Amino acid sequence: MTAPTLPHLLSRFPLLHDLIALRETQWFNPAVTPLAEGLPWVGLTQQDVEDAEARLQRFAPWIMHVFPETVPSGGMIESPCIAIPAMQSALQAHFAHPLPGKLWLKKDSHLPVSGSIKARGGIYEVLCHAEKLALSAGLLQITDDYRQLADEPFRQFFSTRRIAVGSTGNLGLSIGIASAKLGFQVSVHMSADAREWKKALLRAHGVTVVEYAEDYSVAVEQGRREAAQDPHCFFIDDENSRNLFLGYAVAGVRLKRQFTDAGITVDARHPLFVYLPCGVGGGPGGVTFGLKLAFGDDVHCIFAEPTHSPCMLLGVHTGLHDGIAVQDLGIDNQTAADGLAVGRASGFVGRAMERLIDGYYTLSDDTLFTLLGMLNQQENIALEPSALASMAGPWRWDEAYRSRFSEQAQRNATHLVWATGGGMVPHDEMAKYLARLR
Repeated sequence: MTAPTLPHLLSRFPLLHDLIALRETQWFNPAVTPLAEGLPWVGLTQQDVEDAEARLQRFAPWIMHVFPETVPSGGMIESPCIAIPAMQSALQAHFAHPLPGKLWLKKDSHLPVSGSIKARGGIYEVLCHAEKLALSAGLLQITDDYRQLADEPFRQFFSTRRIAVGSTGNLGLSIGIASAKLGFQVSVHMSADAREWKKALLRAHGVTVVEYAEDYSVAVEQGRREAAQDPHCFFIDDENSRNLFLGYAVAGVRLKRQFTDAGITVDARHPLFVYLPCGVGGGPGGVTFGLKLAFGDDVHCIFAEPTHSPCMLLGVHTGLHDGIAVQDLGIDNQTAADGLAVGRASGFVGRAMERLIDGYYTLSDDTLFTLLGMLNQQENIALEPSALASMAGPWRWDEAYRSRFSEQAQRNATHLVWATGGGMVPHDEMAKYLARLR
């Protein structure tokens, strides 16, 4: 099949003109479906998510043992969810538009171990692989106390195996730190936009960091190639991994518990809108899947991307998914939002989730830094630039999307901004982010 030419794409999809011009834009999916219709396309089920949660419960004693900061949460790698009323007021003034409902922040930016949403999927993928190896070797039974995985016989066993991953930074951190704690040899292939402090932190944990002058896609391809040459090397594929996806999906049932504890109702009259920064798509796709299972059709998820890296919007809007990259439109994929600097979206996530995602929008780097400074000033919360992509979401609705919901539903709505990273950013690096605003 011949790939469509750019003039043909521009004729069929006029929105691409805005993407090419790097204009902030939004697109709300007219083909979004109820969960019952969209679920079969995902290829995963509620039982898969429950199995993932059970596995994380089995590993909780080990997690508490090697990561003491998780003791208060019983070995669960989980983040708080907080109201941010001062930021809501500031944003209403900034965008000159009131927001019916209340604004909340999900602080995956401050998840233990690696300080980003990637701690969910990345660590879970590593634990899946370790459990599979140990069970197959007869070293472990599912009924055992998993604290023993920290003992020397297990570390010696894992030290003969390797794990590789390609990353813009945060996924590499979560996989590198968790893998090294188990004893694996780890190689993280880092794209050009990865921050130096993330590389240094990985090396401090004994992880081999392989640097590239090119972007994320090259780092992933090289990591995949390295793994293919070694039968004892396991490549963690952020573009296609079901286990990564399920690690993120566990967030749904946990958020539902947090909302219950906070007295937040989610139903047709009290809808939940969730805004998620999107890079290759695994994190926001998995979280969306978990949220849909937890809240059904009463949750609505919207993805946010940099104007220079709108890969998921491009892939879903054209229906080409991973068959098209932003570079094919002449977009450079250069953004300060390093975790979102991805030119080609996950084909698995795009195809599996396109019927369950309400919409997409893009933001400039200048907007990201403005929002970063506002949040720091209003709520004294420090995030990395990519995490702020979700913050503008409630103000990016168009009138057609707004008309889908009654005024009462809008007044009763909860708007949840998913903060994806920043909890481990060094003070001097954060000072540079804030200095950009002066």
